[in-house]
Amino acid sequence: MKTILCFGDSNTWGYIPGTAARYERHNRWPGVMQAALGAGFLVIEEGLNSRTTVLDDPTRGPGRNGLTYLGPCLDTHAPIDLVLLMLGTNDLKHRFGLSAGDIAVNITALLSTIQKSGTGPASASPKVLLMSPPHIGPLTGLADIFEGAEGKSQQLARHYQQAAAQFNVEFFDVATQVTASPLDGVHWAADQHTRLGARMADLARVALGG
Repeated sequence: MKTILCFGDSNTWGYIPGTAARYERHNRWPGVMQAALGAGFLVIEEGLNSRTTVLDDPTRGPGRNGLTYLGPCLDTHAPIDLVLLMLGTNDLKHRFGLSAGDIAVNITALLSTIQKSGTGPASASPKVLLMSPPHIGPLTGLADIFEGAEGKSQQLARHYQQAAAQFNVEFFDVATQVTASPLDGVHWAADQHTRLGARMADLARVALGG
C-alpha cells in the first residue's frame, strides 16, 4: 500500500465556487485520484479553507498557517510515500502584500520541513511533488480580497519550478490543467477537479515508480 498525502487549501478541501458548501469526496480531486489509483494506494486529503504557506491570517483565526500544521500532519500519517503540496493561492491576498517570488520562498520552508521530517518509509523523507496553483481570475465575488493577485498568480509557476529544482523534487503546473470558475475566479467547477484528479493519478504512479 502506497500512501499519498495531499496538502493544500480550499481547492483541496473541495470548496464549491460561489458558496460555502463542499463537493462530495468522490468529486474532489483527491477522491478522483483515489478512484483512479485503486486499492494499492491510500490518498489522504488534508485541505483547509484559507490555508497559507507560512502566514497567520488574523481575519480567519488560528490554524491557517500551513507550516505550523505540516509537521504534526506528517507525523500523524507516517509513513508517507508521496506528498502532493499545493499552497500559495491564499498568500496572494491583498492584505499580505507578497510578490510571487516571496511566496515561492515561503513554499521552500514547507519543502524543507518535509525533507527533514523522516516520515517516509524506513524513516526516510517522503517524495514530494510540488504543485503550482492555477491562475486567479477573472475575479468576481472575491475581488477585494484578491486585489492585484491575477498577474502575480501567473508568475508563480516559474518561481515554484525553481524551488522544486532547488530541493530536487517533482513539479507540476496546475494551471496547465485547471481554470478557476467565473463564479469567483479562485475556486473550481467539478469538472476541473475531475481533470486534475486523473492527471495527478498518472503523475503519482510515475513518481512512485509505477
